[in-house]
Amino acid sequence: MDTTTFDAELGALASSLGDPTRRGIYISIRESVEAATASQIASIFGLHTNVARHHLDKLVTDGYLRVTHRRRPGKQGPGAGRPAKHYEPTQKEVSVQFPARRYDLLSELLLRIVERFDTAQARKLAEEVGVEFGRELAAEIGLPKDAGFDGAVKAVAKAMTGLGFDASNDIEGHMMVTRYCPFGETATDHPEIVCRLDQGIVRGLLEATRHELIPVVIPHQSLADCCYTDV
Repeated sequence: MDTTTFDAELGALASSLGDPTRRGIYISIRESVEAATASQIASIFGLHTNVARHHLDKLVTDGYLRVTHRRRPGKQGPGAGRPAKHYEPTQKEVSVQFPARRYDLLSELLLRIVERFDTAQARKLAEEVGVEFGRELAAEIGLPKDAGFDGAVKAVAKAMTGLGFDASNDIEGHMMVTRYCPFGETATDHPEIVCRLDQGIVRGLLEATRHELIPVVIPHQSLADCCYTDV
């Protein structure tokens, strides 16, 4: 990818998904099994319907969502009115390919700095940073505060997916399963630091849903393995 193309793609991505609320809306619709209406999105994110519709229409214009028209159940026949406007994800990929080595190198060097601290102090610091980030992210995307435990875990899994994790929830097992970690080999080589950071992010997100829990991350042994977060 040449510089001009890269700049154009990055600019388009920032325009559509740079807004944290819009990014949260896109993630919510992408992870949902059904298309959503503006009213449903407004209810989930605590927005006025017109504001929700503005974000949705922007995502449609930029190709991340498409519109379908469906009648509500039970609303058939001549007096049913116009079909409701629903939004669903397109196949457009949300990615800009950065040279991965630059991030691997940065992560490696930052971890070398952190490891100059006492081990216990480094772990504590990593989790504190993660909790702080998780709280900030929750405030940005508007995680639901009254969704119950099951709803909270689902919302946290969606938020982690938005960060680049391939996370899903296992409610019965009281855990989240992460099939892909964006920290890659850095997490495999330094689980004592990186996994405490992940653990802190999940904890901060859960706190925002009014669930004071202490999650525990069970790290993967290789890049092909899953890692698990007990909640």
